[in-house]
Amino acid sequence: MSGARVNMQGNGPVDAVVFDVGRVLVQWDMRGALFARLIDDPEKLDWFCANVVTEQWHFAHDAGADLGELVAARKAEFPGHDDLIDAYATRFLETIPGNVPGSHEIVRELAARDVPLYAITNFASTFWREYRASEPLFDLFGDVVVSGDEKLVKPHAEIYELAARRFGHAPDAMLFIDDNADNIAGAAALGWQVHHFRDAETLRADLTARGLLG
Repeated sequence: MSGARVNMQGNGPVDAVVFDVGRVLVQWDMRGALFARLIDDPEKLDWFCANVVTEQWHFAHDAGADLGELVAARKAEFPGHDDLIDAYATRFLETIPGNVPGSHEIVRELAARDVPLYAITNFASTFWREYRASEPLFDLFGDVVVSGDEKLVKPHAEIYELAARRFGHAPDAMLFIDDNADNIAGAAALGWQVHHFRDAETLRADLTARGLLG
């Protein structure tokens, strides 16, 4: 198969496949992969992950907030936890314990079939540069829109509109894959085709039904 323009009943043609990164291509677990190794007391671990270094707080960094300013403000708000807050800033790659099983194989198979590949990720700039340097899979991608670089985040419309301009395909000709229901809804509202990711096996079945994989 050359290119990606195929049809499936109930769906329009797909010219390109656009992936989310965290929890679609790579595992991400701040609590289990990093802080559970640093905090022995289960109750303290629960409290710390619910109140100090939370995913909601981290989202501000994904959205483009300065890491140094975030860390300094958090230390001031929660004195006595400096070492653990510093670990968030300096050991982020440890929160990525491995790849999502089966997803990288799908990416490579799509690339081998000349399907244009892109990504839109809520990922802090500093952490993305660290991770990207260690992961050659993204050499197969034509472009990656990173929230921290653009100071735009999913599920807001602006990041999808920017991606469509950058990628050079109409939204309704791209299949967007994300594990977050809000992100999927945000893309679908703008006319993108979408796949709500749960596991690689289900994704493979969808891509095969669309004719993108054999």
